[in-house]
Amino acid sequence: MFGFRYTLLLAILLFPALLPAAGAGQTGPKQYIEAALVPAGTQDAMARTAGALAWFYAERGHAPAWNRAERLSGLLEALEDLARDGLDPERYRLSELRARVATAGDGAAEIACTDLMATEAYLAALLDLALGRVDPDQGERIWLRGDEPDDEWEAERLRAVMLAGGMLDDIEGAFDRVRPSTRQYRGLRAGYARMIERARAQDWPRVPSGPLLREGDLDPRVPLLRARLQLAPHTDLPASDNANMMDAALAAAVEAFQERHGLAPDGIVGPDTLSALNVPAVQRLEQLRVNLERMRWLARRRPETGVVVDIAGARVEYWREGEVVWEARAQVGRPSRPTPRLKSEVTHLTFHPPWTVPPTILQKDMLPRIRHDVGYLDRNGMKVLDYSGAELDPGEVDWDQPGGILLRQAPGPGNPLGRIAIRFPNPFLVYLHDTPSKETFERPRRAVSSGCVRVEDPVELARLLIGDGSDTGAEHVARLLDEGETANFYLTRPVPILLGYWTADVAGDGSLRFRPDIYGRDARIARALAERPRSARSPLQCPDGGDPS
Repeated sequence: MFGFRYTLLLAILLFPALLPAAGAGQTGPKQYIEAALVPAGTQDAMARTAGALAWFYAERGHAPAWNRAERLSGLLEALEDLARDGLDPERYRLSELRARVATAGDGAAEIACTDLMATEAYLAALLDLALGRVDPDQGERIWLRGDEPDDEWEAERLRAVMLAGGMLDDIEGAFDRVRPSTRQYRGLRAGYARMIERARAQDWPRVPSGPLLREGDLDPRVPLLRARLQLAPHTDLPASDNANMMDAALAAAVEAFQERHGLAPDGIVGPDTLSALNVPAVQRLEQLRVNLERMRWLARRRPETGVVVDIAGARVEYWREGEVVWEARAQVGRPSRPTPRLKSEVTHLTFHPPWTVPPTILQKDMLPRIRHDVGYLDRNGMKVLDYSGAELDPGEVDWDQPGGILLRQAPGPGNPLGRIAIRFPNPFLVYLHDTPSKETFERPRRAVSSGCVRVEDPVELARLLIGDGSDTGAEHVARLLDEGETANFYLTRPVPILLGYWTADVAGDGSLRFRPDIYGRDARIARALAERPRSARSPLQCPDGGDPS
């Protein structure tokens, strides 16, 4: 799906063989461009790249696209502004283009050289904004139901290339047309730009470690705490009569900071809050760059109407026509058993579900307990079944090497699935469900499950799903719960569900929200974003001996 970007340089490497020799009778820029875009004998991925460039110029009769000064100026400004998207303008050879524009000659080959370089930058930037700078299959693969084909991505790539030719006089408008239009992306982009300016203005103060800081405490670190929080957005702390006192306004600012960083909002500066306060600005900027990239990947995966699970934030949302209409806390997979990233469709709900112990939990959790005390099964209402569903005598099973067995727990108060399980096809055997462990929702860190997602208010989520996914009234949920029997309810219209992972987001008021990278995935994407294509001498030599590389 990213053949255009990654094979563009290969197509350009064909230029020396394809450009006409001096005096060959082809001396105009159009002829140079046309010759450069005829990949004789090339096939496979290279033909795909050459085809995109060839289509762009064929639409123009191979005339130069950047023969107006205002067009090149607009391109340079728009490329520079990509820094606000967390993209490196130098990936698009901005400095080289500026140098060429400043010293541009009027020779045919030189005009063609500049034109092709500008088009390369323009198309690459459009595609990076539309689809992401890094191939998501390399950065953070997401499972798609039915191994969803690349048609959606290929269509978006084609739309971007087709858009390019018609908006040469409004490059920023073209970029804005293809960048994600979601509130989350636009808010994250604006927050990133604000943070860049604040980080340039001054370094963030570091608050030294020490005892807990509570409202009313006197401590010489308080001025540093005040200075650090004053740099936070939407924070305007009044002057204090006692600089070393943590007054009510400062405690409230601490609480707001904690809310934005996924911490318990108690207004007390403890180790976790101190650690978040002392994250350097450069590290937060990198975190935002990574998540802007994730948003580019996910913008077209996020359902207009459906369920969205924010794994890193341990929250679940219900979207309707692009707006969040309901949200609740969730419990997600712990780092050793992470909740997978996937897109699927909710097909049915199980009321009062029995629990069939998943293979991983059976091997890692259950078997050690059963080997120690086989009575564990009876105390927890678990039956041993063979694969046909026949019940087995636990005393006759070789628990050192059990084979062909299932453990199943009947519905009831102690059942880990609670009263409702929400099912969607996936190869990971995960689902959303109720839980008897309600107290865990009060924790700020809720990566505690074995991969499934426990929902704080599954009854309301069930009502929303049944309301949008069937012609049955939501009151049907209450009846199924009251009956107390195991029952499957199949949706006549499956509802999309996305389980995504991002470590920065934007609140409704535009403030940035950060959450810990519980699965340690940010660094890999940051490294991929920092990589630049290997520099190579452009084979298209300009008459003055200059080289665009």
